[in-house]
Amino acid sequence: MRILLFTGKGGVGKTTVAAATAAVAAASGRRTIVCSTDPAHSLADAFDVPLGDAPAQIAPRLWGQQLNARTRFEEAWDDVRSYVVDVLDWAGAGAVEAEELAVVPGLDEVFALADIKQFATSGDYDVVVVDCAPTAETIRLLSLPDVLGWYMDRVFDTQRRLTRIVRPVLDRLTDVPIAGDGVFAAIRRFYERLDGVRELLGDGAVTTARLVVNPERMVVAEARRTYTYLSLFGYHVDAVVANRMLPAGVEDPFFTAWKATQSAHLDRIEEAFAPLPVLTAELAGGELVGLDALDGFGRSLYGALDPVARLALVEPFRVDAVGDSLVLSVHLPFTARDEVELGCNGDELLLAVGPHRRALVLPDSLARREVTGARLAGDRLEVEFA
Repeated sequence: MRILLFTGKGGVGKTTVAAATAAVAAASGRRTIVCSTDPAHSLADAFDVPLGDAPAQIAPRLWGQQLNARTRFEEAWDDVRSYVVDVLDWAGAGAVEAEELAVVPGLDEVFALADIKQFATSGDYDVVVVDCAPTAETIRLLSLPDVLGWYMDRVFDTQRRLTRIVRPVLDRLTDVPIAGDGVFAAIRRFYERLDGVRELLGDGAVTTARLVVNPERMVVAEARRTYTYLSLFGYHVDAVVANRMLPAGVEDPFFTAWKATQSAHLDRIEEAFAPLPVLTAELAGGELVGLDALDGFGRSLYGALDPVARLALVEPFRVDAVGDSLVLSVHLPFTARDEVELGCNGDELLLAVGPHRRALVLPDSLARREVTGARLAGDRLEVEFA
């Protein structure tokens, strides 16, 4: 089983690259499904076929899906939705406003994670290709298992017990709706649908992400940040796709400066992201729409490479023995010393890089030791435990 995640700044062509990868994988004999986690779906447009909330066959061994968050919301979240609507109605919101506001932001990502897990564990597919939302939403998507796990382990049960205690008192003092056991049970069932997702997506032998970029300064800068944050949360990146390069055969003087700029950016991409392979795709002469066009684009992009293979091995985390100490090494490319914050709380190492924070649960071999130092060595953060 392989899961391939494609992400990048909006407009760089990641949907085309994801769809083309799925087309080539299916043509090679693997049962492949390509799905979109982007609320602004465009997979159906890329294949020029209708796609909906259920997997639909596009070609032999190739299926596609575009998540309908509204449908999933009504199926899996009805008890919570009803409670939220009651609270909003009590607060004076109109019926229509209450229904709209009851759709909790971020649920699209949770549904998408549950679908990825279902596809990967069903036995129906050999490859799952995910056309992710633009980078900010992708980071939120991939950080959800950690955030939800932390909440459920430390806050959820406490809130449930507290609500049971104060409900009789509040019932006498106010008519504000109080969450019942049905609401908490729905939240627990919903979380259990994600059980094992973190392990599945963090296993580099199964799941790798590929960054799609255009040879432009702002796009490359965002890809660098994305690489850092994916590494922070323990996800494996195995390739960079430099898309929409001007073809070598374009000789018009109008494009001379543009080609020189692209070439310089490509050199920087290859240098900055090494040892990741950088795959290049030329700017197409027309729209890449339909299975045949996507298959041709994918074959040109990967050449002799197997698009499903793991194309590079860079471990986000490892533990090394150095003398009597153990050193936790975290891959944090493109990170400056003043961007990193470290803390320790029991068996957790609290690590913040820029706006993103993660609580790393330490194995017993590290949790029982004392942190004696930390340093940035190249593109890795090394935390020493004595």
